[in-house]
Amino acid sequence: MALQSLFAADVRGIWNDPPLEWLDEEEELPQSTMGFAQELLGGVSKSRSGLDHVITRYAPAWPVSQLSVIDRNILRIALFELIYTPGTPRKTAINEAVELAKIFGSESSVRFINGVLGSAMSGLESGEIAAIEPVPEGR
Repeated sequence: MALQSLFAADVRGIWNDPPLEWLDEEEELPQSTMGFAQELLGGVSKSRSGLDHVITRYAPAWPVSQLSVIDRNILRIALFELIYTPGTPRKTAINEAVELAKIFGSESSVRFINGVLGSAMSGLESGEIAAIEPVPEGR
């Protein structure tokens, strides 16, 4: 759900309070799922420039603006979880990103996303990327 909403926000270029509710109309979803998706959506939209900076750092040959919309937003979600949500196991965030890439990405998406996130994970573990403080207010 969060990926679909981020995709729509990215395509439209509208990042202020991207909507999530329209997805719930298509399928009745548990409140906990909606809450988690809303947390991801709000956090990624508020932290987008910082997340894009991390992508640029670990995928310097691929300008963020030239990445596919799907790959860019899968990376944003996973990096948001890795950096801002310490309760999410890091390997889980990476595995979920890889699964999203398998479903929604191109043939090269899985390898690319896994490589960028693996490098970012090394950066987190070495302290090169500091675990950032909690998301700004309104997450």
